[in-house]
Amino acid sequence: MATFKTGSTGPEVRELQQKLKAAGFDPGLIDGEYGNGTEAAVFAFQKSEGLLADGLAGPRTLAALNLAKPAEIPSAIPGVTVAVVSHMFPHTPIGNIKANLPPVLESLVAADLIETPLVLAALATIRAETEGFEPIAEGRSRFNSSPNGHPFDLYDNRKDLGNQGPPDGERFRGRGYIQLTGRFNYGKYGEIIGLGDQLSKNPERASDPHIAAQLLAAFLKDKEVPLREALQEQDLKAARRLVNGGSHGLDRFSEAYTIGQGLLA
Repeated sequence: MATFKTGSTGPEVRELQQKLKAAGFDPGLIDGEYGNGTEAAVFAFQKSEGLLADGLAGPRTLAALNLAKPAEIPSAIPGVTVAVVSHMFPHTPIGNIKANLPPVLESLVAADLIETPLVLAALATIRAETEGFEPIAEGRSRFNSSPNGHPFDLYDNRKDLGNQGPPDGERFRGRGYIQLTGRFNYGKYGEIIGLGDQLSKNPERASDPHIAAQLLAAFLKDKEVPLREALQEQDLKAARRLVNGGSHGLDRFSEAYTIGQGLLA
């Protein structure tokens, strides 16, 4: 299927311009020439529809404008084998990968996160958060516990996490593959994966491999559009920040992602 961009011309571009204008995104002259006005209109339409905003009228954008049938998304999942992941996780026991990779891949498929960059980002996130490729609970550190306080007391009153005071810090500490943290996130993503308020009532369940895999997929799905944009630009620092909020584990994330790119290319 053709992708239209700056410099494209012809009746298909004219039809694209007409569809954009009908949708409320005026490209300017309806002249069959993909110029700056058409590019800006496409960009705005993509933003509105939650699509990757690159100003190019590719299969997803054309389908959203009813100018093409929805394109079948190529899946990277069949190529993600234990052998491939073991190269991405060079310090991890292969038994851990064999045990935990299946539920991770199943959850990515269920969330429709099957394209190579998104699959690699998911695996690289696991590498950054838990080198052993198994869901874990966050340990005590100087970043979450004060020198003379109880464990995770620095999380207790974090309004940005939705915590409401002790014992919320320890109760809703980081868990799983994504290190889900905070009362708000346990409630939000517990709902998304179909557990209702059960995850908030029993936060330890976030370390169950199957639930942890679903939480990973749900969290990444929530960040899908900006994550796609960062990965398209090969901005791995920005991609990591979208998940972690900072650069912790960026070296492991970047190494795993780069190795995976070479193996799944």
